[in-house]
Amino acid sequence: MADIALAHAPETAVELRRARVLSAGARCALPVAILLGIGFLAPLVAILGYAFATPRSFDVFRSFTLENFATLFDPSNTVWLSFLWSCGFALATVAILAVVAYPIAYGLNVVFGRAAPLISVLFVFPLFVSENVRLYGWVLFYIKNGVLDGTLKWLGFSGGPEVLYTPGITLFGMVYTYLPFMLFPMTLGLALVPRDLIDAARDLGAGRLFIWREIELPLAIPGILIGMLLTFVLAIGATAEAKILGGQSIIVISHDIEIAFTYSQNWPLGSALAVIVTVFISGLTLFALSKLDLDRMLGRR
Repeated sequence: MADIALAHAPETAVELRRARVLSAGARCALPVAILLGIGFLAPLVAILGYAFATPRSFDVFRSFTLENFATLFDPSNTVWLSFLWSCGFALATVAILAVVAYPIAYGLNVVFGRAAPLISVLFVFPLFVSENVRLYGWVLFYIKNGVLDGTLKWLGFSGGPEVLYTPGITLFGMVYTYLPFMLFPMTLGLALVPRDLIDAARDLGAGRLFIWREIELPLAIPGILIGMLLTFVLAIGATAEAKILGGQSIIVISHDIEIAFTYSQNWPLGSALAVIVTVFISGLTLFALSKLDLDRMLGRR
């Protein structure tokens, strides 16, 4: 038995050394894991640490208190009004874009077929220009004596409507900004609907409304829901639209977080608010993704 043990000892040592060495896939993924750890996980840990720090201090990881969360949950705190405004704007943006983007996505699929997702990338080109630059372009268009107002006066009218610095123009800016984020997943979802299935249903006498309700919509719903979810997550954290177009007539939750980190210099309070918003968005995202069949959407089965 001792001889057998000695005979297997070198092999066991080699196996142990091999076990300690990362696989080829793990070694390739290591730089990405380090980058995500430094750029994504570390800031989240820092925010979480500050959320439990002493208010108006920088004693991160050296103190523990729930006072910041108690302040936020105080009935007299108006921060929840900002949160409701953000949720309302995000929901309205999703609803409007769902109605606006669906006909565009459907038309792209009918005209271009399988090339529709590639063609829809053209709608992403405005993202190559800074969002602030594009929003200030709308300010120049709608401002008094601006493009719209000046053109109407030149044509003999009294002038343009006063639309700047209102909740309506804030919503318009969000719809304009987040259209590509709704359109591309929706186009991809509709592109996965088999045309043969639609033709077969039509040959069997199914009407257009029946085909849409029973075939197209159920098969395209993963792409539609992902577009809605992506748009909602981005819109609930929107700041530039409310500041530039809305003139801060409405204070959104992201602006409250910015104020806590800048003018108020109360990083623990801002971190606590950021943690609450992050938990809310993460919970909503995980719930939505649990209801989606991503494998079918990506064409894996």
